Amino acid sequence: MTSAVSPARALVCRGCGAEFPLAAQHACYECFGPLEVAYDQDLLKSVTREQIEAGPNNIWRYAGLLPAGQNPADRITLDPGMTPLVSAPALAAELGMTGALWVKDDSANPTHSFKDRVVSVALSAAKGLGFTRFACASTGNLANSVAAHSARAGVPSIVFIPSDLEPGKIITTAVYGGELVAIEGSYDDVNRLCSELVETDEFEDTAFVNVNVRPYYAEGSKTLGYEVAEQLGWRIPEQVVIPMASGELLTKVDKAFSELVEIGLVEAPANGWTVFGAQSAGCNPIAVALHEETDEIRPVRPTGIAKSLNIGDPAAGLYALEAVRRTGGWMDYADDDEIRDAIRLLARTTGVFAETAGGVTAAVLVKLIKSGKLDPSKETVIYNTGEGLKTIDAVAGLVGPTHTVKPSLRSAREAGLLG
Repeated sequence: MTSAVSPARALVCRGCGAEFPLAAQHACYECFGPLEVAYDQDLLKSVTREQIEAGPNNIWRYAGLLPAGQNPADRITLDPGMTPLVSAPALAAELGMTGALWVKDDSANPTHSFKDRVVSVALSAAKGLGFTRFACASTGNLANSVAAHSARAGVPSIVFIPSDLEPGKIITTAVYGGELVAIEGSYDDVNRLCSELVETDEFEDTAFVNVNVRPYYAEGSKTLGYEVAEQLGWRIPEQVVIPMASGELLTKVDKAFSELVEIGLVEAPANGWTVFGAQSAGCNPIAVALHEETDEIRPVRPTGIAKSLNIGDPAAGLYALEAVRRTGGWMDYADDDEIRDAIRLLARTTGVFAETAGGVTAAVLVKLIKSGKLDPSKETVIYNTGEGLKTIDAVAGLVGPTHTVKPSLRSAREAGLLG
């Protein structure tokens, strides 16, 4: 069994390197940079493949590599993870790829997005820190997950969303019975309000998963890297394509691969791995910065159908740029029509119905191949982070019955169904 001792030893600033105790803190007191969890390397190195493989069939098999949740009794969780890694030979063939292509399909999580991973880790940490109410600022999927986790745990929740969110995501949050606050503004407006609320006395007992306990929340994304490596037979893929909102998912998958190599659980590919980022054309500040060869990420007011990626002022944008540049990758973006086309392409060739964020990833894969940025001969994994039924309006007017017939053989024959 994995050790019940957390390997987390401190919070460390990603900017200046200052260290702080493990607490509900997300910004450096020295330079105001973002904090992330630092680990005891000896404890990480004590984790073996055998321990992981003997663990539960969810993210907690990696408890020895995470900052919280080592003791099952202390977890706030829906037990997400170990979602399908779907082989995609038909999609590869259509795109002219000769290397193996895989889709990591996180729509199979309990609330049908990868957010269940980060919420399980964040709220398990929040419980240990003594919080008695759970909250978030969300573009939809995170709201679903926080509300569901809170309902199962019997803990009050209050989640904040933009008022123009997709109806499906509003309903699939409200159904869990917690407080749901719709804000007349963008996600960045919602996030700004939550950052102010967390400083008030009235919210001192409230854990905002992506504000005051953000360092722990972000670590949950690493499990998407761990799982892919394990599902490939303890091998890191040569190329990955990852959707970007804040940019944190991309940085944490890259961090997961690095950790696995550092602690000896896998060997790096001969030429390393390459990380590619995908954004919507309606909200593409990180990709634009890369294209303009600058570190200046200019905030934008998001537009377009990929609302789960609509973070106009991305907190981890600089770190996403660093990961992509260091690994020799690239970023690109797709407009709404390209996203819709890619959702249908992915569904038609793999049987995976992706939400708009997954459509962004698939559309950018197409662009990366056409531009020569991505090597079609190398093993590649693309990430679908959510369920297409949540954003069904994106393709509702484009697909439907191929035939409409009366219930008779004559009508079926006239429609050409009998040859």
